Amino acid sequence: MEYLLGIDIGTGSTKAVAVGLGGETLSVHQVYNDTKSTQGGFAEQDPEAIWIAFKTCLLTFYDKLSIQPLAISLSSAMHGLILADEHNELLSPMITWADSRSAAIAARIKDSEAGKWLYERTGTPIHAMSPLCKIIWFRENQPALFEKLHRVFSIKEYIWYKLFAEFAVDHSIASSTGLFNIHSLEWDSQALELAGIFKEQLSTLVQTDYTRSGLELRDQSLSAFASTQFVIGASDGCLANLGSLAIEPGIAALTIGTSGAVRVASRIPIINYPAMTFNYVLDNEFFICGGAVNNGGSAVQWLLKNIFGESELTEIVYTQLFKRISQVEAGSDSLLFLPYLSGERAPLWDSDSCGTFFGLRLHHSRPQLARAVLEGICFTLYEVLQVVESNGEAITQLNVSGGFVQSEVWMQILADITGKKLVLIQEEDASAIGAVILAAKTLKLNLSLNDKNLHSILPNIANHETYQKIFPIFKALYLSLKPLMKQLQQLNH
Repeated sequence: MEYLLGIDIGTGSTKAVAVGLGGETLSVHQVYNDTKSTQGGFAEQDPEAIWIAFKTCLLTFYDKLSIQPLAISLSSAMHGLILADEHNELLSPMITWADSRSAAIAARIKDSEAGKWLYERTGTPIHAMSPLCKIIWFRENQPALFEKLHRVFSIKEYIWYKLFAEFAVDHSIASSTGLFNIHSLEWDSQALELAGIFKEQLSTLVQTDYTRSGLELRDQSLSAFASTQFVIGASDGCLANLGSLAIEPGIAALTIGTSGAVRVASRIPIINYPAMTFNYVLDNEFFICGGAVNNGGSAVQWLLKNIFGESELTEIVYTQLFKRISQVEAGSDSLLFLPYLSGERAPLWDSDSCGTFFGLRLHHSRPQLARAVLEGICFTLYEVLQVVESNGEAITQLNVSGGFVQSEVWMQILADITGKKLVLIQEEDASAIGAVILAAKTLKLNLSLNDKNLHSILPNIANHETYQKIFPIFKALYLSLKPLMKQLQQLNH
């Protein structure tokens, strides 16, 4: 039995999917990652724990399938940052994309003369998620630690180092740092100067099909993978497009997991400074362009825990929630929800934005609140979709992935709000599947993806018309409240 293994090192979990050359999913294994917040705005993870989760996935598959894969290909979350000293000993935990400690620095850069050229050169939105802003925060707030700084890298680079004693970074992960020039495919000297670091402190740049042999593994516990090829892979967002088969014109990939994103493949960057659409490298042919929102499944988790009082979020709890929502008509009885519980990225780029219910009346109850939360999440993604379309080609189809695809009512709400056809290509992790596809291409293997799970959802025209009336109010509501949100946030400082 010949198979390929794709591993997605995500924020919420490390998930691996084994796929046979016939396209069939053979096995899936997932290890959840823990995020800690020692202070307000901090979001940190233990790199060693994620390395152990990565190894656990590998060894679990070998135990299950009793044969090593032809290749192991890596996907990982973007924007993470780890600091190390001259002995490669860690100076910090992994600072995740969700960490907002550098929000003031990001705002300062965005409003400066450097903001526009920095975005246009690097393709990375200027935001607290950016490793560039995180590095500046350490330089300004922890100078003693910064003096010891010898190397900065992402979680995938850390795992690659643990595998092969080599610091290498693929163009895809590099293009999400704010330090990489997406036009020259080199570290950007002006961005490095702004950060206060040197290119020698960064990993060696390689293409996303860069490969090492299992014979070179430094960890003896992984000796069973000696004849396996390891492909460095790309970022989770880029590979989600590949795994969702969203590479053709007119097709976008839309993912809702903890957060959410809309992405299209383009042969050239799609530059829009006001909305700061991202432009990340997939391979030597395509950029993946689009926008990410902070609040996806995380807003639903907040709803269940803080409004519904659920202490344990089981499958039954989610099933009951979506059943309640399905019984509420489109528009949630004129109730709107701005889902900015963790601030917002695209297209607002406002860390001071906050969650808001608007239109509450005595007759509203939990089902209406719950549907309004889902509608609010979908409205934010619709806003991103409109920005992407305005700077590129018209989109007729959304290939969807992420945890939200387990809910028929949530997918229908998205179809109704956007007015687009939704297509579910497969239910497994799209980023891990994308890593498998990249490995097959790298090794020149024939991989026949199985589309037996193909499922399409068409928009309800009447509901779409209802949402078209509500959407302008949704957008105007944020613009009206923006100054007050900022004032409120300033009270906490």
